Amino acid sequence: MDWLRAPAAQQGRAIMAGLLDPLDQTEAYLAAIKAHPDARRIYARVTDVRARSESVAAHDRAKLELGRGLLDGVAISWKDNIDSGGTVTEAGSKLLEGRVPRKDAIVLARAARQGTICLGKTHMTELAFSGLGLNPNTATPPNALDPDLAPGGSSSGAAVSVALGLAAAAIGSDTGGSLRVPAAWNDLVGFKPSHDSLPEKGVVPLCRKFDITGPIARTVEDCAELFALMAGTKPADLTGASVAGRRLMVLDGVPFEDAEEGPVAAFEDAVDRLARAGAQIDRVSSDWVAKAMPLSASLFAPEAYGIWRAQIEDAPELMWKPILDRFRGGADVSAPAYVSAWESLVRIRRKWIKEVASRHDAILLPTVPILPPVAARLMADEAEFVRANLLTLRNTRIGNLLGLPVCTLPTGHPACGISVMGHAGRDTHLLYLAAGVEAALAVG
Repeated sequence: MDWLRAPAAQQGRAIMAGLLDPLDQTEAYLAAIKAHPDARRIYARVTDVRARSESVAAHDRAKLELGRGLLDGVAISWKDNIDSGGTVTEAGSKLLEGRVPRKDAIVLARAARQGTICLGKTHMTELAFSGLGLNPNTATPPNALDPDLAPGGSSSGAAVSVALGLAAAAIGSDTGGSLRVPAAWNDLVGFKPSHDSLPEKGVVPLCRKFDITGPIARTVEDCAELFALMAGTKPADLTGASVAGRRLMVLDGVPFEDAEEGPVAAFEDAVDRLARAGAQIDRVSSDWVAKAMPLSASLFAPEAYGIWRAQIEDAPELMWKPILDRFRGGADVSAPAYVSAWESLVRIRRKWIKEVASRHDAILLPTVPILPPVAARLMADEAEFVRANLLTLRNTRIGNLLGLPVCTLPTGHPACGISVMGHAGRDTHLLYLAAGVEAALAVG
């Protein structure tokens, strides 16, 4: 068996059963990273000394049957905007070149205390402000399905590290789709938790009112286990997960506007399989989503620019122009417009809960309405970059605007994901339902 591509939870069970040694498995990952021709485009830094030290400790615990949990001894990667003490953490930006935090982010520290092994820091979009995954100032990871295509971002290296067998799972972050886009475009599971469900201390911010860390992995179970480690809670019990009898709503309207044929066909095929597995499918077009979407321009860029303006304007030449322009776009939004947009969004969220979400177990939509574009074309054509980036993040941004947890799963069609959107604060419930979706799609 290729243990490097085995799900994280499966590796954990093998470690607990004495079938897999954390020390040997960590060395195998480090060797695979070293040997991979695109490793430098995927990992910004490999923390081999830390990984070996943590794997020795996990090996000793396993021998003494003192394991700290299912993922004790499992090796994962971390996005370069999540602080790791003593290791350069630059958030993919030359503005932060050489930045070394004193200690781990809380989410990394919690995962480490439960025995996970930190393989290193993965490349990402500059300061996490794009969904395409391109970064000419540091590195652009190759899409795992086709190296000529955009990998998805901003957690680009995170997803690719898992898809290519260079980590058992990965931790990234999501502000407008940065976990789910690269997960979908690399045929993985990505989970964006509810906002504020995880501590953000030690995570380099983009927009604090939307930022959240989360896992990218091969299975829903892996995501549930990693979420629990970072939250400091018990993992969701996924036993018996099924969609039979569940009322699922396909969100019509906005998610399908200007969508390409491939992602739509893949989504509809997945929905058909869920219906055959016993799910009740309703199709609803929500005016509240349509009203929320235009607020994005008044919410994301103004906060991002407000956080980073001083550093950006001290050295704007260090940034790639399309990303610089996105940040500077926030300067055009007035304070009253920003406050008004938030007031409107709060009202929309209340209406969504009362009039739409309360009637369904979860909402379904295509994760990304387009297939991954050719990276070279995006690099050469700024207008195409802007168009593709806005469309890429359109569907995923719905979950961020409404403050909801969302899980994307592979449909079985390359680079096409289906998103399951849950209820705010009910992350465990969503993971259970997503596991049911996963099971239905596996046999459908």
